[in-house]
Amino acid sequence: MATSTFVGRSAPSDDKRWRQVDVRMRRLGYRPDGLIEVLHTTQEVFGYLDDDALSYVGESLGVPPSKVYGVATFYSHFTLKPQGLHTCVVCTGTACYINGASALLAAISKELGVQPGATTPDGRVSVLKARCLGACSMAPAVVIDGEVHGHAVPARLVDVLEKL
Repeated sequence: MATSTFVGRSAPSDDKRWRQVDVRMRRLGYRPDGLIEVLHTTQEVFGYLDDDALSYVGESLGVPPSKVYGVATFYSHFTLKPQGLHTCVVCTGTACYINGASALLAAISKELGVQPGATTPDGRVSVLKARCLGACSMAPAVVIDGEVHGHAVPARLVDVLEKL
């Protein structure tokens, strides 16, 4: 089992990717105020934050489990489940909601059989919601694999997602 550079803490597995997380924590001095940065690094390295990752980061930084989980679930950028090959983030901020975000989510649910926060059964598309994408002038907006699409229409959105 790999050992963290922080005395007394062992990484959840011998996966070499934990070294990157350890380096980030060391650079931040293992301070509790580095929690968000370390969670970002952990998610970048592993693709999501599982229970072992949350526990390890919290213990290493001296942050209580409730706070670690609270931060990980509060920010829409973090995910606690493995993601699909592609991601679709639907903005549910005020402008997008008024302009049809709920219709987008309903169409995705009906046609692809997946609810927000989940991945299609074939593992191809993960659907997420965001409180605001900052693209209000393009409402309703979605982000597909990192690319913002504005003025989204349910039928066209479903068509794009089915082709992924």
